[in-house]
Amino acid sequence: MNLVKKILKWMLYGVVIFVISSVLLVVIYKFVPAPITLTMINRVFEGAFEGRSVGINKDWVSYEDISPNFFKAVISGEDGRFFSHDGFDWKAIDRARKFNERQKGGKLKGASTISMQTSKNAFLWQGRNYVRKAFEAYFTFLIEKIWGKKRILEMYVNIIEMGDGIYGIEAASQSYFKKSAKDLSKKEAALIAAVLPNPRRWSPAQPSHYIESRANFIMGRMGGISLGKAK
Repeated sequence: MNLVKKILKWMLYGVVIFVISSVLLVVIYKFVPAPITLTMINRVFEGAFEGRSVGINKDWVSYEDISPNFFKAVISGEDGRFFSHDGFDWKAIDRARKFNERQKGGKLKGASTISMQTSKNAFLWQGRNYVRKAFEAYFTFLIEKIWGKKRILEMYVNIIEMGDGIYGIEAASQSYFKKSAKDLSKKEAALIAAVLPNPRRWSPAQPSHYIESRANFIMGRMGGISLGKAK
C-alpha cells in the first residue's frame, strides 16, 4: 500500500511539474520566437538516414513584416473559421468524423485548425496517436488563452514546414520567389498556402495543375477574410 501511495505521489508531482513547465514555456513563446522544433530536428535525421543532407532554412519575421496576403491565404486554405472558433472547429471535426466512418480503410480526412497545427509544430512531435492528440488539445487550449489569434498566426507562419528543409514564410518566400515575405503578391501567397498539405511533394515555384487550381480557389476566398480580428 505504501508503494502505491509513493507511486501516486510521484505521478502527481510529475503532473504538477509538467503543467507548470508547459504553461511557462507557452508564456515565454508569447514573446520569444521558437528557436527550433522537433519536426525540424526529425527532418534532419530523416535526411541523414536517407543519405542526403537536409538543413534547417528558417528566418523569423514579425507579424508586421509579413504580407497580409499570406495570412489571408493560409486562413482561406487551412482554417476558414480561424477567428470564430476557440482553437477547435467542432463543425469540421464532426464532418471529418462522419467522412472517416464512411471510408472504411481509405484515406482519412483531418480537421486540424491553425491553432492545433501551431501547438503541434511548436511543442510536439509528428504522429496520429491518441497521446499526441491529447497533448495537442492541451497546448491548443493554452495558446488560445495565453497568446491570442495574432500571436498564433505569427508563430504558425514562422515555424511551419514549407518545403524540404524550409521553415517559415520568409525562408519560403526567398527560396521560391526571391523576395521578402512582406512583398508577396496575392497569387504568390496563395501558391505557397496551396502546397501546405504536403510541402515536400509540391512546389509553389513550379505548381502542378492541382496546385494552380487550389491556389485559385484560395484566392477566391481571400477577399472574405478580415485580419482586423487578429489581436
